Amino acid sequence: MTNHLLSLADMTPEELIALLDLADQLKADRGNPNHKPLAGKSIGMIFTKSSTRTRVSFEVGIQELGGTALFLSKNDIQIGRSESMSDTAEVLSRYLHGIVIRCNEHDTFLDYVSHSKVPVVNALTDDFHPCQLLADLQTVREHLGRLKGVKVAYIGDGASNMANSWILAAKLAGMDLRIGAPEQFQPEARILEMGQGEGTVTVTADPAEAMKDAEVIYTDVWVSMGFEEEAKERLEILKPYQVNDELMSHADANAKVMHCLPAYRGKEITASVLDGPQSIIWDEAENRLHAQKAVLQTLIK
Repeated sequence: MTNHLLSLADMTPEELIALLDLADQLKADRGNPNHKPLAGKSIGMIFTKSSTRTRVSFEVGIQELGGTALFLSKNDIQIGRSESMSDTAEVLSRYLHGIVIRCNEHDTFLDYVSHSKVPVVNALTDDFHPCQLLADLQTVREHLGRLKGVKVAYIGDGASNMANSWILAAKLAGMDLRIGAPEQFQPEARILEMGQGEGTVTVTADPAEAMKDAEVIYTDVWVSMGFEEEAKERLEILKPYQVNDELMSHADANAKVMHCLPAYRGKEITASVLDGPQSIIWDEAENRLHAQKAVLQTLIK
């Protein structure tokens, strides 16, 4: 892994396992008053997109590691008045020991990184959401006892930042990922070519085929922030890809259901599935805290 977390494409399989092992250790040891590797460190959090899990888990994680978190929305700093990311990066590098960024365009994020003198963590862009995937993999390993060879069905919008991140994660972890998505919402060729590892990725327009014998079922919202104008069209096209009881019948009988949240019951997934006994979404949400603490401890020295 480089000095930053840009996407999982920057990571080796060995680095991935080391991060997950550290996340497990931090989870088991949460509350240890003597473990403060970020003591005396100040971490900035630039968010141009609103958030629940990302903001709270990072702020709490930084605090638990002994650091100080500074939340910086677009209304709080000059980027909200058109100061460039590059100038912002140059200045904040003089004050802070690390930066967490949640924004829209991935190129804007990379522009900041290229001018930062301190580690930067991608807390979500339109292209990738690596912190969510680290928590997802930690959760899968907790419940299934392994990652290698696990069959994952990703159902719905296969061109989203979550689908993109799952492609990289599956390769790294040696998983068998099947993406069930309509042709209009299938991954770009450039994304399918990214990443390293022994895992495989298959794309199909048939959701039942993607679900066949799957051990993990994953879906995400069909209308993400920034795509509201396309809502009506997206909902109509993606309707056959709803994760419901009928579609679940094609998966392994003990399959686990995951969703990165927020969820819209009755759209991408039904309440009977999301709130049912096979759902592990709350463990998944909790693990954002532990996985991100592992990232922060690894990058910020």
